[in-house]
Amino acid sequence: MPGFFITFEGGEGSGKTTQLKALLAHVRTLQGDAVQTHDPGGTAIGNQVRELLLHGDNVRMSALAELFLYEASRAQLVQEVIRPALTAGRIVLCDRFTDSSVAYQGYGRGLDLDLVDRLNAVATGGLRPDLTFLLDLDPVVGLARAARRLAQPSQRRDRLEDERLEFHQRVQAGYRTLAAREPDRVVILDATQGIVELGARIRGYVDRRLRAAENGRATESRAR
Repeated sequence: MPGFFITFEGGEGSGKTTQLKALLAHVRTLQGDAVQTHDPGGTAIGNQVRELLLHGDNVRMSALAELFLYEASRAQLVQEVIRPALTAGRIVLCDRFTDSSVAYQGYGRGLDLDLVDRLNAVATGGLRPDLTFLLDLDPVVGLARAARRLAQPSQRRDRLEDERLEFHQRVQAGYRTLAAREPDRVVILDATQGIVELGARIRGYVDRRLRAAENGRATESRAR
């Protein structure tokens, strides 16, 4: 597919949504056309699933049911939003994707990692991001940030934010393992950096990768 798929990952309070929005503005100055979405959600059906997943009252949800719901929302998002946009040559920025299920349901909940990988592959049709930014942050700091955000009247706490610190520490360890396993795709960044400094680093990575992708397509075209 001619488009370019970028995802943002990280624990609670890591600032990934802020950085995604900043990068979206930058990408639109370069290309003029980009898609912003989020997982779970991003579609009418997915948003209903998201409500089930994150609602604080659903404390009895099993780990396996949780995983299946994430994959259901993800399958709809890929079919309805991400794959059509990539096929049309657009850049897609997504707040969380399959790595979240590996980190949260695999490492955090303790589900079989091979099962998580297989279900991710089925739900996405094998689609993987071209580039992933992992905003790495001590869960103690991240949860404190999330608590400050939740003090605002319009914000609502979700089930995952209510999990014990040990759960979030396992999630962070899982993310770090992913980053070490796929260094060509996953860029791990210190999320304690200032917003402006971190945004500049992200833009630099994206600019270089987009140029490399364009050069690769041009070389392939000439070879044909």
